[in-house]
Amino acid sequence: MSILPLTTVFLSLLPGPITDPVAIFLVIMAIMLVAPLLFERIRLPGIVGLILAGVVVGPHGLGILERDSTIVLLGTVGLLFLMFMAGLETSLDDLKYNADKAIIFGLATFTVPMVMGTIAMLLLGYSVLSAILVASCFASHTLLALPVVSKLGIMRSQPVTATLGATLITNVLALLVLAIVVKTHQGDLDIGFWLFLIPSLALYTFGTLWGVPRIGRWFFRRFGHDESAEFTFVVATLFVVSYLARVIEIEPIIGAFLAGIAITQLIPQLSPLMNRIQFIGNTLFVPFFLISVGMLVNPFILFQEPRSMLVAGVMVVVAIAAKFLPAWGAGKLFRFNFPNIMVMFGLSVAQAASTLAAITVAYNIKLVDQLTVNGTIAMILVTCIASPWVTAQWGQSNRIQEADTQLQQGGAEDSQTLPKYRILVPVANPSTEDNLLQLALILAKKTQGTLLPLHVLSDTQGPISTEAKLRQERLLAAAVTIANAAVTDVEPIGRVDGSIDRGILRTAQERNATLIICGWKGYSTYQDNFFGSVIDNVVRRTTVPVMIARFVQPIESTRRVFLAISDVEMTASSFQQTLVLTRTLATELKASLEVIQVISGSRQLGGVSEIPGLAEDVPIQRVRGNFVSRVSQILETDDLLVLTHNAHPEFLGVPTLGIAPEAIARQHPDVSIIVAHFPRQRQLLQPVT
Repeated sequence: MSILPLTTVFLSLLPGPITDPVAIFLVIMAIMLVAPLLFERIRLPGIVGLILAGVVVGPHGLGILERDSTIVLLGTVGLLFLMFMAGLETSLDDLKYNADKAIIFGLATFTVPMVMGTIAMLLLGYSVLSAILVASCFASHTLLALPVVSKLGIMRSQPVTATLGATLITNVLALLVLAIVVKTHQGDLDIGFWLFLIPSLALYTFGTLWGVPRIGRWFFRRFGHDESAEFTFVVATLFVVSYLARVIEIEPIIGAFLAGIAITQLIPQLSPLMNRIQFIGNTLFVPFFLISVGMLVNPFILFQEPRSMLVAGVMVVVAIAAKFLPAWGAGKLFRFNFPNIMVMFGLSVAQAASTLAAITVAYNIKLVDQLTVNGTIAMILVTCIASPWVTAQWGQSNRIQEADTQLQQGGAEDSQTLPKYRILVPVANPSTEDNLLQLALILAKKTQGTLLPLHVLSDTQGPISTEAKLRQERLLAAAVTIANAAVTDVEPIGRVDGSIDRGILRTAQERNATLIICGWKGYSTYQDNFFGSVIDNVVRRTTVPVMIARFVQPIESTRRVFLAISDVEMTASSFQQTLVLTRTLATELKASLEVIQVISGSRQLGGVSEIPGLAEDVPIQRVRGNFVSRVSQILETDDLLVLTHNAHPEFLGVPTLGIAPEAIARQHPDVSIIVAHFPRQRQLLQPVT
């Protein structure tokens, strides 16, 4: 007896699919827990286990679960989340920098599969339209292995960035071919189709990349204090943009990717909001998509028709070869090493979402037969297993080689070897201290350090009331919640002391803090200048660096980080530390970094020496004149101005931070400012890379 009748008899003995919603969800949760752990033990990517588990429990396996509308819905959400997170991980600056590579690889990974696929299907006896449509399935791909490269920490490497850009190009072109073939088959291809598609696609892309960031900045500025509202807004943006893509007759996955690129400018990489999006997507929705893909596969149907094996074999070979050749050719052109080439191939070889969409449309209009569907599913199964495995194997080698290259070139130290920040942040009001905590979390998480939220109660007026103690507990609990959301170590500190400033300074010494971040209202009163405010006393007596920050806009809405320096400050020993700190903030906030250098006296602008440690692509303006007026001329809303301060005024009535920061703050009440202060006795702020 053949294997197929035996399998049919075995499956007929099994009970029907589970219908109880609780039991269905229990089975899926068990798969999400067990399958990745099991496959990682045998050194295979966990997402391969999710796909194969979907095959086993699906309607073509043991029949435990049915691929009903609920599974389809959650799988679609998972696919959109996958593409959205790919967009979130994509830096517009990286895309611009690697635009030539993305365009070349995108055109290559579209053209080669189209040519090879069309020729192969014509040789199998397919019609011209059918062959072109199947070839468009080879040309498109799904970034199934994206969680692998994200876990390896190589998302912003050149091969990954080039592949992300190429994915957008090749998927749009492949879906355009699908639309043209379908219209031709139905006899509806006319000038009206082109007059609608091209302008609407251009308008849609521009509207998404231009409009979403502006709407997002307005929303975060207005409702940025509500974490639930922020998350809901991001998810709503994803589905609105994806739905509009369908309205103009392109696949929603393209819209999801564009939505991610558009909104990534507003979400710092190490922020609690980004952590929530990635956690929910990678833990819940993306696994749903992978399981739903596995449930589509019917491994036994290939034995029903001998020609199915031939069609499936040809499609698998062509799909793999047609994706490897562009990756190899483009990689050689870009002078990538072999691990980089294999990462490009691993990311681009997976066939899933777009392929399924295209072949389903073609089958529904009778352009292809069941054999082609079977072959497509076999191709999906093979490439979905190969893609994460190849990416994991060569991505690991790529990460090791990049680390070795950085060390040989004197590049940045690995994050594991950096000193861990212990950042002390005095908190008084959760609504006003949120930006300070976000700033501290960015720096603490960058070096796997610790956040030290502090609230000091002064007992100079008598015993501390119960209400004050309860308020202290609530403030510290809120800070702990924010830190836990960003997966950062936190040590809340409640203290009773004779004064706020002494409490801050003593805590910094007792808890070995390496950095203090304080809030600042932007000005000092005469009383502050004569008798000293809390910030004045902390700055005058501290032995560790202090960042004094005034945030009038949500930190997420920062578009430009400006470092303003004078020719005198360039010679200060703390300047390089301020420069590294500013560069780190710009990178993590996904904002552009710009420098303005104000030259005083009669020095010639052309004779000013270059700024050491400043990258060549960072814009720098060198101007002469009054420091305050020249800096004020360039500032805009959503800028973050970074100033350096090292002086200790000895005259009563003079602000401790100096005159310039207060003058700029008064002229620009809508601009956020950070003043970096380094004590003369010790320079403890370590470089952040």
